[in-house]
Amino acid sequence: MPRPHMCKAPPMSIPGVVIRISILVGLACCVASGPASAQSRMYKCVDAKGKTYYTQTPPAECLGRDTQIINSKSGSVVNKIEGQLTPEQQAQREEEKKKKAEQEAQAREERRKNTALLNTYSSEKDINDARARALKENEAGINETEKRIAAALKRQKELDSEKEFYVKTAPPPKLAQDLRNNEVDMKNQRELLEVQKKQVSTINTKYGEDKRRFLELTKGGSKR
Repeated sequence: MPRPHMCKAPPMSIPGVVIRISILVGLACCVASGPASAQSRMYKCVDAKGKTYYTQTPPAECLGRDTQIINSKSGSVVNKIEGQLTPEQQAQREEEKKKKAEQEAQAREERRKNTALLNTYSSEKDINDARARALKENEAGINETEKRIAAALKRQKELDSEKEFYVKTAPPPKLAQDLRNNEVDMKNQRELLEVQKKQVSTINTKYGEDKRRFLELTKGGSKR
């Protein structure tokens, strides 16, 4: 019985074998990365309101926002999509960055103040004592300013009496200069006295706020 006719492939050179193997490997990779790979892929993003989405397809809520492609089996990030931002979205992102930076700066400043407060006072009594010292020092300053104002008023009367001798003629240059200097000094001292009196309220407010924060930070009886 005659053997069936079989087509024989022409002899293949070594480079031809390598090319064929490469093609087969490539096809195998394509098959492996087909539907099964797509099913193991998740998209993660955060919208403008801070809500996080995990979806099988890129969520519409995150259009124009950074999106991570995650392997749902391992949880690792395999890629990242940076959306094309419109000018409005870019401006919004810049505003969000600015706001976040401001919030972080405020948080750092708050931590710094809290640390300084706890390093300054060890008890509520320390705050009360510090308030009393500040008020006492301010009171001493008020008394000293009032004395200088009284001295300026006395000097003003002396200069006015001396000026009476020059009713028909101009007073000497030195007397005129002394009158001007004394008037300026008295004005400055009165302005200082007004500031010092207002300082009483400022001191009470400051130490009242220090006490409030101190009690918040040490709530429970131990300093944190």
